[in-house]
Amino acid sequence: MSLKKWEGYTVVITGASRGIGATLAEVALEEGLRLGVCARGECPVAGREGVHARQLDIRDEEAVEGFCAEVVEAFGSIDLWVNNAGVLLPIGPVRDLDVEDFREHIDINLTGAFLGTRAFVRHRRRQGGGGVLINLSSGAAWGAYEGWAAYCAGKAALERLTEVVAAEESGQGLRALSLAPGVVDTDMQTLIRATPAERFPDLDRFVEMKRDNSFNSARYVAQELLALAFDPDRKVEEVALRLEDEPRPG
Repeated sequence: MSLKKWEGYTVVITGASRGIGATLAEVALEEGLRLGVCARGECPVAGREGVHARQLDIRDEEAVEGFCAEVVEAFGSIDLWVNNAGVLLPIGPVRDLDVEDFREHIDINLTGAFLGTRAFVRHRRRQGGGGVLINLSSGAAWGAYEGWAAYCAGKAALERLTEVVAAEESGQGLRALSLAPGVVDTDMQTLIRATPAERFPDLDRFVEMKRDNSFNSARYVAQELLALAFDPDRKVEEVALRLEDEPRPG
């Protein structure tokens, strides 16, 4: 089905300067949605019609609240909020991690998503309810990867945060989803493949995926995410979801 029927709806995407976030912004524009996008760097869709873009640090409470207010002022309301921004580092065994690196990671991946989540929930309550929240999760939320203590911990906590919001706001008609997109060949994957095996023992698996080109594409993830948010036939009761592997020819 065509997603053009959703023209006029507004989506906010954090971390929209590259990777899944940048592709999601492009696909959303193609489908007629209005956009609020933010990242520490410049977003490729900045300056285009129907886009409100801002460079900010998602750990900055005042900046996130201000950005939310700006998008509402520009477009009237926000229908979908996607917390996509995040980092992978530090990588290495717990015994070798620096506490400040760990704290910074959790502050970005968890506290940053919390601030976006809170801004959106408050906005939807002012609107009378409804809306969809999608927090980008990972298979690392469900299983332990040696060397990814910070990433696994942060994503697991984000998933539980999403479940709490889903329970708290269900009476208001808000749907909250924690979505693991599968393995997508973004800059994060390049970083993974450049990590020494002694710091990340599962390295070979990701090298093999690159060799076999068995990733989900960012465009597939973007299309699936928008369908889960807006297509009534794709509405699910679960909060924690993992996308199916992208269908391949043959």
